[in-house]
Amino acid sequence: MEMKRPQPPRSFLDLTLLEAERLFADMGQPKYRASQVLSWIFKKHVVRWEDMSNLPAPLREQLAAQWSLLTSRVETVQKSADGTIKLLVKLHDGRAVECVCIPEEKANTICLSTQVGCPVGCRFCASGRWGLLRNLSAGEILEQILHIFSAIPSGETIRNVVLMGMGEPMRNYDNVLRAVRSMNAPWGFGIGARRITLSTVGDVKGIERLSEENLQVNLAISLHAADDATRGKIVPGKKMPPVSSVVEAARDYFAKTRRKVTFEYVLIDGVNSSVLEARKLARLLRGFPCFVNLIPLNPVEGLPWNPPDKKTVRGFLSQLEQSGIPAAIRASRGGDIAAACGQLAGEKRGRSPVFSRSASEKNRN
Repeated sequence: MEMKRPQPPRSFLDLTLLEAERLFADMGQPKYRASQVLSWIFKKHVVRWEDMSNLPAPLREQLAAQWSLLTSRVETVQKSADGTIKLLVKLHDGRAVECVCIPEEKANTICLSTQVGCPVGCRFCASGRWGLLRNLSAGEILEQILHIFSAIPSGETIRNVVLMGMGEPMRNYDNVLRAVRSMNAPWGFGIGARRITLSTVGDVKGIERLSEENLQVNLAISLHAADDATRGKIVPGKKMPPVSSVVEAARDYFAKTRRKVTFEYVLIDGVNSSVLEARKLARLLRGFPCFVNLIPLNPVEGLPWNPPDKKTVRGFLSQLEQSGIPAAIRASRGGDIAAACGQLAGEKRGRSPVFSRSASEKNRN
């Protein structure tokens, strides 16, 4: 007999201000109750109805019976030697995702997940080894921020948000954009749009949609190669668009939004890190006001690829700079707790990997 999946609870974090006002109107309450509740959640980070002291007790009881403020819980918290914090968040159905807080000089940068697993399965990344299990709701994405606030010292702020954790954000577009708008809204977390970065491995339709949203968010594209043959070894799948189409979509995005695009490029020894590859990348991006983040590979258990040595990394960067392409080497944070780029996996739950060591070795050749 097949077991029924748990029904998702109704999350108040899935609501916008307008939707919350309509909810309270339907309950016979003044619409300002919506602003009161959202202020408790997003400004004061209160996640228990009973603690919202300016709401009448009967209303708090009614809301508690009908709506959840948190549908997930923190399973584990790990802290890196460099101060990075990683949270394993257990969802209502027993699935799990990971999110990360990276301490900066003046504030914190956080990395959020948008899916349980990932449908893309980049060969260097732990997130996609077990495939896509499901999308996260907008509320589940926002809950990660509340969990991070509970894990950092009181009074600390979050300055930057990157949606670069588990999952391909563009494959969960509607929920991700709803969450982003709540992060940015004055009634939400109030995080500036220019402090929010949305990443994609190159979903052209998603990039096109984002260019029409009138949001000043940052776009980061995980490119990893300048030609289709090399990229196919790293980013698998017959349905992946050609490199030329991805870059063309990025150019169109810049033309419509005037927002500079960042290209993420994971450097893998013997695969995409040679001076020749750097020259090809420079030719591909010539004349495009973009930025390239070079990320030496962070090792993942069970996968055979390694980062190039420092001389190779510096040589790649130097070639881009000589060609007039703005670029930098991104410092890795949290590697000792598997919190760095490509290392987030969530809970494996005994599943067999979609791709394994042998599959990776095959794609290496």
